[in-house]
Parts: sequence; C-alpha cells; structure tokens
Amino acid sequence: MAGAPSPSAPGGPEPPPQPLQYSLLLQHLVGEQRRPRAWDPAALGGIPSPPKSEEQKMVERAMESCAFKAVLACVGGFVLGGAFGVFTAGIDTNVGFDPKDPYRTPTAKEVLKDMGQRGISYAKNFAIVGAMFSCTECVVESYRGKSDWKNSVISGCITGGAIGFRAGLKAGVIGCGGFAAFSAAIDYYLR
Repeated sequence: MAGAPSPSAPGGPEPPPQPLQYSLLLQHLVGEQRRPRAWDPAALGGIPSPPKSEEQKMVERAMESCAFKAVLACVGGFVLGGAFGVFTAGIDTNVGFDPKDPYRTPTAKEVLKDMGQRGISYAKNFAIVGAMFSCTECVVESYRGKSDWKNSVISGCITGGAIGFRAGLKAGVIGCGGFAAFSAAIDYYLR
C-alpha cells in the first residue's frame, strides 16, 4: 500500500507541528490571565432569587436582634405558661376547695376562676423565664461570636442562678446547675 500524500508540496519539507495548547489553557485557568467568575447559585440549578432590598435587610436585622428574640420568647412563654397553668388546674383535685367546708362541691364558676388565676400566674412566670433565657443567650452568643451548645448552657446557668438566688446562695447554685443541665439536654435533643 502506498502512503497517503502529505498536505505539503510533494517532495517538500513537512510543516512543524502546532504547539500544544496546554500552556495557553493553563494561563487562562490558573495563570495571570484567569478571570474570576461571579458565584451565581442560579447557575448551579438553584432557585434564582432577586437581591434583597434595603427594607428586607432592615427587617432581617430587626428579627435577628436580641430585643426581638426576648419579646418573642416572652410572648411564647406567656402562651405556653397560660396553657400549662389551665391544664394543671383542670386536673388538680383541690381546685375550688374550701378548707372551712371540705364536703362542699365547688361550683363551675369557682373552678373556672381558680383555673384562670393559676393560668395567669404560670403565664407570667414562664414569660419572665423565657425572656431572661432568650436575652441572656443572645447576649452570650453576641459576646462569644459563636453559635453552639455552650451558649445555651451558659445562659441556662445564668437564668437558673438568677431565679434560684432569690431563695439564697445554695438555691442559686442548684438552679444554675439544674437549668444548665436542662438547657444542655434540650440543645442536644434539638440539634
């Protein structure tokens, strides 16, 4: 079989081979001529979202603030405490009990009044504890600059110690340890 004719003139020298384009490719990918590309999540297949307006950024900053978190925890604690107080009063056998006449059956009005009083009492206590815990956790997180389990343990100790300290130093230490352990358990369970 005869060899294929070369593309150059018959009988003339062959042209030199083209240089490899690796060096040019590397200059564009890694070298001086590399152009940084803007990161666009939409290009990766995500849902495109428009840039946030100043109003949206302001609302996000407000919702991330310690004051908003404390108010939210206060309202949530009030609602939860009220429900818990009404529930415990509903299953308590001493609701509407009159020590002067132990055999008298309490009326529905007396039972509802006692349930309301207990619900309000629990609601106030839960609201105070919720606001204290949320506020101290936010302050501790801001101070430490980290968001981890230690923040809830520290704020639990501060909150429990402050609540227990009203009854004395020993009660404050026990409250600190108990509330810190409870906070650690809840944080471990939720994360």
